[in-house]
Amino acid sequence: MIKLMVGLGNPGPEYEDTRHNAGFWWIDGLARGLKVMLAPDKAYHGLVARVNHAPGASGPIWLLQPMTYMNLSGKSVAALARFFKIAPDEILAIHDELDLPAGEMKFKKGGGNGGHNGLKDMQAQLGSGDFWRLRLGIGHPGHKAEVAGYVLRKPPLAERQAVEDCIEKSYAAVELMLRGEMDKALAKIHAKPPRPKPPKPQPPADTPGS
Repeated sequence: MIKLMVGLGNPGPEYEDTRHNAGFWWIDGLARGLKVMLAPDKAYHGLVARVNHAPGASGPIWLLQPMTYMNLSGKSVAALARFFKIAPDEILAIHDELDLPAGEMKFKKGGGNGGHNGLKDMQAQLGSGDFWRLRLGIGHPGHKAEVAGYVLRKPPLAERQAVEDCIEKSYAAVELMLRGEMDKALAKIHAKPPRPKPPKPQPPADTPGS
């Protein structure tokens, strides 16, 4: 079951709306939904909220936004996880994903870091990559050389909305994650929207006799 939810991003207003901060958007929305406030905590190098009665949770859970900049995110995550004795497989990292188009997401446990500096530092500081990841698609600029600039720019409005729609959909799986029902959470996140039903054939219109 998940006890620590970490949104990856960069601190500061200049980064707030950039693609690389999709993980922060997710945590902000969940905090609003759970009616908790994130507050600075120097011990954990980030903004932290303790949630005592989250639906599905058997005890307190933590929301975290590292304030270390992306490439040192693991310092913040490891500090909180070690203090509260939270194992890697009880951690969910929410992050932007270049390899998925905006409006798509994937939920998985473990794996590599795909060149994502936040994940890379989490693996290094936790000594394990065995944590859960919610990958929020932001699309790819097409060329590797353009990636650094692309992730630090604001997406167009339609693209931002597609990511926000994904985020909203994923919240339906949070209670399952907190209960430890990870297979059900995975199925809910990966569920395709139902196809629209084809319109019923209209009966032929009455035509007056000749």
